[in-house]
Amino acid sequence: MGLFEAAGEGSDVQAGELTRLNREFVQDPHALYRRLRAEAPVTPVVMWGGVSAWLVTRYAEARALLNDPRLSKDRVGAAALFPAGTAGPHGSVLNENMLLKDPPDHTRLRRLVVKAFTARTVDGLRPHIERIADRLLDEMDAAAPDGAVDLMESFAGPLPVRVIGELLGVPSGDRDKFKTAVDPILTSTDADELRPALAALTSLLSNLIASKRAAPADDLLTALVEASEDGDQLSEDELVAMAYLLILAGYETTVNLIANGILALLQNSAQLAALRAEPTLLPTAVEEFLRFESPLNLATVRFTTVAIRVGDIDIPENELVMIGLLGANHDGDRFGDPDRLDISRSPNPHLAFGHGIHYCVGAPLARLEGEIALGRLLARFDRITLDDNAILRYRESTLMRGLETFPVQLGHQHRSAPAS
Repeated sequence: MGLFEAAGEGSDVQAGELTRLNREFVQDPHALYRRLRAEAPVTPVVMWGGVSAWLVTRYAEARALLNDPRLSKDRVGAAALFPAGTAGPHGSVLNENMLLKDPPDHTRLRRLVVKAFTARTVDGLRPHIERIADRLLDEMDAAAPDGAVDLMESFAGPLPVRVIGELLGVPSGDRDKFKTAVDPILTSTDADELRPALAALTSLLSNLIASKRAAPADDLLTALVEASEDGDQLSEDELVAMAYLLILAGYETTVNLIANGILALLQNSAQLAALRAEPTLLPTAVEEFLRFESPLNLATVRFTTVAIRVGDIDIPENELVMIGLLGANHDGDRFGDPDRLDISRSPNPHLAFGHGIHYCVGAPLARLEGEIALGRLLARFDRITLDDNAILRYRESTLMRGLETFPVQLGHQHRSAPAS
């Protein structure tokens, strides 16, 4: 069973047994988080493939531990704590990225990436994202004259893939090849599918980096190639790994932000009406969607390098620690009425993008994509409702919080989105 998959079925907890993060947890993590927060700030649990870990569920402790240097994200050290075959795929160059490193390596890589991933770079993508969103809505409209669509397949999924292509400067002639290589990596846990896809993507990214060296362009990959500080630059392998990280992180977070946000509105009609009436609420609404149904259920794995005391509980050295972002974002000690969607909630110090040195460098881009996608969708369609036969299920992942499918009925009076 892969790193991002749920553990086997079974009751969440029985006398004398550890809490299992099973399929029931995947479908409704809120019920378990609510119980665990009331009991203790951290709980021993069983994850995928019978892997033991500690789950942090309260906001204050989660925020502190996300920035605690005693917790390591080093992939080699973490892999050694997993049973054979459960530590995730890809012992390849693609894993040489800053998400899986500690200082000083992490510090060096992030410093170079931040020099390239500027606010100007992100804001410069706005017209491209608006164009992509409008084109997808046009395609969706044309393909479904009866208004029946799967928003995951037709809108939330393809939008970030196309945006990432723009961000990295993938030439239009290579877009199909890029999508073919990327799709299995984003959607499959089958090793036989992943191996050739990873090899193809590594080759594609290496060739793309070489082309940016030969002919610099106005895109993020060129900026990463050229980024330097005191003569230091990203190596070839580091460039490939960073592009890979941007693809993974930029896809999952944005897909789930868009879909989870729309679903939250459909399940809270008064909030949907309020946002339609006052579109200027979109920025605060996006922050609330990030909190309310966080795109990442759990932060990526960490482990203790020394014994750590959390509340009245001692976590020994060399133990895996999972931080429940979604659980922390519903902690009533930090958020008033935490289980209520409030698109005007402010301040909203959620942990959806993490905290501390590993805070998501792509957070501004995810926010921008979320605002544009939700704004364009609501402007285009006057009516969005769940399909009468919809059975919503979340992907079998303890890490991500994302729907498998999202069938809806759309209706509109306006045939096109408003001008930018």
